[in-house]
Amino acid sequence: MNRSALTLSVRVESWPIAGSFAISRGAKTEAVVVVAELSDGVHKGRGECVPYARYGETVASVAAAIKAMAPDLSGGLDRENLQNAMPAGAARNALDCAFWDLAAKSSGRSVHELLGEPAPLPVTTAYTISLATPEAMAENAAQASQRALLKIKLGARGDPARISAVRRAAPRSQLIVDANEGWTPDDLEPNLSACAQAGVTLVEQPLPASGDEALNSVARPIAVCADESAQATASLAALCGKYDAVNVKLDKAGGLTEALAMAKQAEQLGFTLMVGCMVATSLAMAPAVLLAQRAAVVDLDGPLLLARDRPQGLRYDASVVYPASRALWG
Repeated sequence: MNRSALTLSVRVESWPIAGSFAISRGAKTEAVVVVAELSDGVHKGRGECVPYARYGETVASVAAAIKAMAPDLSGGLDRENLQNAMPAGAARNALDCAFWDLAAKSSGRSVHELLGEPAPLPVTTAYTISLATPEAMAENAAQASQRALLKIKLGARGDPARISAVRRAAPRSQLIVDANEGWTPDDLEPNLSACAQAGVTLVEQPLPASGDEALNSVARPIAVCADESAQATASLAALCGKYDAVNVKLDKAGGLTEALAMAKQAEQLGFTLMVGCMVATSLAMAPAVLLAQRAAVVDLDGPLLLARDRPQGLRYDASVVYPASRALWG
């Protein structure tokens, strides 16, 4: 893209969740997203992000960080220089994805063409079962038992009973687990064993990122994936030996640009690649579908957890998600 002056608009949107979404750190009933829109005077590009409370982000701080870039954008800041102008995180993600969308719309070429990649194909996504009692999780899993891949939120006392109940309720689904840093070194081995007995194929972030050294010495009967421990490319080398896989999320990495670099580096280090998301609309998922083309595990079910999605959202056929239309993004 030419180094031309761009105008910026920022808005905060609230999207109701169907029911509630609960993990080990709490529950919520709405997804609050921040949308950045860039205009070159003719075309507009959009990017959506979700402030990541785990990293100290708030809706107010992310919206303010994006708005603070307006003078630089009007002065000719481009996507390449954005990577050094802002730190990794949700704010940069919204702007980076808006840059990609604007480049596609102004050039008449899709983002995958701009990247020199083949046209993206549909991918199978996980569907999340929120943390609750074993009985409630089993009921929710039974309702979703026709889906190929279920992601089970754990991270509280009694997790072996939860995962056992889910497996009985969904005997044919592949199961992955996300503990969201909710386990301890003391319960790590019994929880991993319970997951293995239930046929779980991957466990995300069992221990806090600040105390995951126990993963160096414990026997891992199933693959363990870094999520909160893996923020951007610079974090990856320290994960070798502790993790088998890495979950790349655009809101952590700070956009599609860094996420693609992070995925490449993770592959070079021998990690299995997972692509994940926050609870958000299809506008946030669309760039991640491009990244998901190279992932072994895809978790892009954010819109499926909402009471409604935005117009022209991604097409979901059960657990199969299709690439975005040009009207949505890219």
